[in-house]
Formats: sequence, C-alpha cells, structure tokens
Amino acid sequence: MLSSLGKIKNPFLRSITTASTFLSMVTLISAVAIGLTNPQDKSANKIGVYASLLATAAGAAFGLAVKDKSTTRQGKIIQLQPEHNHTWQDWRDFEIFRKVPESKEITSFYFKPQDRGALPDYKPGQFLTIKLDIPNQPRPVIRTYSLSDYTFSGDYYRLSIKREGSPKGLNVPPGVASNFMHDRITEGSIIPCKPPNGKFFLDVESSIPAVLISNGVGITPMISMAKACSRFNPNRHLWFIHGARNGEFHALRDEVNAIAENYNNLHIHYRYSRPRPEDEGQYHSQGYVDKKLLEDSILTEISQIYGSSSAKFFLCGSPSFMDSIKDGLRELDVPENNVYFESFGGGSTKGQSKTVATNQAAVDKAEVVFAKSGQTITWTKDDGTLLEFAEANNINPDYSCRQGVCLTCMCQLQEGAVEYLEQPASEPDEGSVLICISQPKTAKVVLNL
Repeated sequence: MLSSLGKIKNPFLRSITTASTFLSMVTLISAVAIGLTNPQDKSANKIGVYASLLATAAGAAFGLAVKDKSTTRQGKIIQLQPEHNHTWQDWRDFEIFRKVPESKEITSFYFKPQDRGALPDYKPGQFLTIKLDIPNQPRPVIRTYSLSDYTFSGDYYRLSIKREGSPKGLNVPPGVASNFMHDRITEGSIIPCKPPNGKFFLDVESSIPAVLISNGVGITPMISMAKACSRFNPNRHLWFIHGARNGEFHALRDEVNAIAENYNNLHIHYRYSRPRPEDEGQYHSQGYVDKKLLEDSILTEISQIYGSSSAKFFLCGSPSFMDSIKDGLRELDVPENNVYFESFGGGSTKGQSKTVATNQAAVDKAEVVFAKSGQTITWTKDDGTLLEFAEANNINPDYSCRQGVCLTCMCQLQEGAVEYLEQPASEPDEGSVLICISQPKTAKVVLNL
C-alpha cells in the first residue's frame, strides 16, 4: 500500500485516496462487528459512525504524511527507478540538450538519457564512449572522451570536445569525429553511449596531496576531479596547474575559478605561453608548464604544508607536453608509481611503458573461435592483430584508439592466451583482453565475439 501511495505525487489526491481507503476498511469492520453483536443497538451504530469519521480523518492525515517515491541522501534527491529499469551495460541513446562553446577550439555537449532513466555514478576522471553515424564512413565511428564535469544532480553527462585539425606536416584529414560533433551535432541530436569507464581517476577519499597538470583540452578530466574533491574531501589539498596559449584558448576557466571560491584547499596556477593584453589578471605566469615551475612553486608549496613534497601527479594533455612533464618529474625523483596520465581521450597508464615480457613466443598459426558469431577461423601472423583479423572476416568489434589505451575493444577471453605487441596503457578487466594490440599466443583462442 505504501508503495502505491508513494506513486501519487499530488498530496491532495493522495490524502483523499487514503481517507477513502481507511473509511471503507473501518466501515466494513464496524458493520460486521455490529451485525454479529446487536444490530438494533443505536449506541453501537453511533460508535460505528464515529469510528468511520475518525478513520477518514486519520487516513487523510496519513496520506499527507506519505512522501512521493523518492528519497534524499546527502542533500541530493534520488528518484527511485521503476522495477523494469535494468542495469545499463551496452549502447544507450542519449539526447544532446545543450551545446556551449567554451573556447576557440573546445565546445561542451550536455547528454541526457532519452529514456529518462537513472545514470550510474562514475569516478572523476573517467571517460564516456560514444558512437557516431557519420556520412561517407563505412561503419559507425566510436570515440572516447573524458567526462568534463562531476554532477551532483546525476541527471546528465558533459563532454567538452576539441575540434581537431590536420596534424602539421602530415597529409592526414582533420579529426572526423570531433569536426562532426562541432559542425553537425545540435541540440536534439541523439547519440548512443556506453557507460563511463576508464582506469584514470582520482581516489577522492585519499588524504595524499594531488597535483593535476594539464594543457589544452587536457583540462577536462581535471575539472571532474576538482569538483568531486571539493564536494567529498575539501580538507585535501589539490593543485590545479593548466597551460594554455592565451585566454582565447583557455576553456572553462571561470568554472574552475568558481570551484576555488568554495574550496579553500584548491591551489590554481594558470600559465599562458602567448598572453594577450586583455588577459592581464587572468593568468599567473608566462611560458610553458615545465619542470622549473613544478620545482620552484608547486613542490615548494606542498613541502611547506605537508613537510614533504610527496604527492600524486595526474597528467593530461598533448603527447609532447606529457612526455616533457614525465621527464621533469623523473628528474625531480618523483616515483613512477605516483605518476598517472591519460591520452587519446581515455584510459591511463602509471609510470613508464615497458617492453612486454613473455615466457614463450607467440604461435605462427592458431585456431580462433568467435563464440558469439559462431565462426572458427585459422589465424596466421600475416593477419595482424586479433582486431584486424576479426574485421577482415566481417566481424566488427567496437574499437576507438587501436593502441591499447581506451578499453573500447576489451573482449572476454574464454579459452587460450594472447600476447600483446606492446604494453597496454590501460589494464583490461580480469579474464578480458585488448584485441587491438594482441595476437594469439596459444594454438587455440576463444573470444566472446
């Protein structure tokens, strides 16, 4: 009964419904009781009438007291979902309900589920996988982008995407997915998404100081981390270091400044390489984020507060930027297991990549069973990776980076073993492998594809 009443959101209607229910119940009970005792007794009849009236009043009050079907936790309203709402595991359609330019190159896209169902929690720093049907592309284009917000309402996701141009010096077209998002995706567009994922995230509950270092669009996961920490662990000191060309290319600056207004332990440092006159007062130093800045300013501040410069370092940005910062941290004797970085829009690695060590050489030929597709095909070394082999045989698994970073191609390995051609930047789930950078290592391999 309580469950049914909780579904009636109008308190007046809920009160009337409860009053009627109580009246019917008490009237029926009174009638049976009087009929079994003395139906001619007027005083008994009066008692029955009074009992009915009292039950009506009590029912009305009870109906007003019952809340609608939601509950409150930590100041956040959490709508309880219908029983038919199952766990989100595969592609789910999302609607773009807002599109906001953030800088000369970066635009934010706000996603809400088309089914209006609940969104799962995610760890600050993780990414979202999206699927785009782009004209003149032979198959849907799948990409992973860092979630650029950490929302407490839990009713939308946000991606802030940089328009990628053609790489300098290479005869390569501009980024297909990013340009499609900027030019063709509008409010009302529908985009399938997979649940948030990724191994690159901040442990919000930790008390160890953290330094978030980014440039360009690398700012996106750092905002998510800073927002989450401001909400759940405001006593933790966090350093937010971001490099940009100038204010025209600095996305989401005001949003980060707004976080700092309510988070006294967030230390911000913006460094512009080519500031404009109108940027005066909006940045802290000129040049590039480098080892010297970390050594002279950041590590010194950490030591003053904690008595030691030990901290966790999170890096996100262009490959050359991250290589430079990793080299600098190594020279400053920062342990590799305290350095985490993200690239290609998702995934992470810790420390430096190492050559894959194997106990035996990979086979030259193997029987590959694609369990879902019902195909058993012979693989040879000339067939390349398991992803390339699957595609050549009209089996089209999901993928994005093709470099062992984003986890999109992760597949359950049901039998056998694989050898990685290079060290995976992201660790797959137990019992699963990244098929974009692996080949069979045993004479038979069974994949859940």
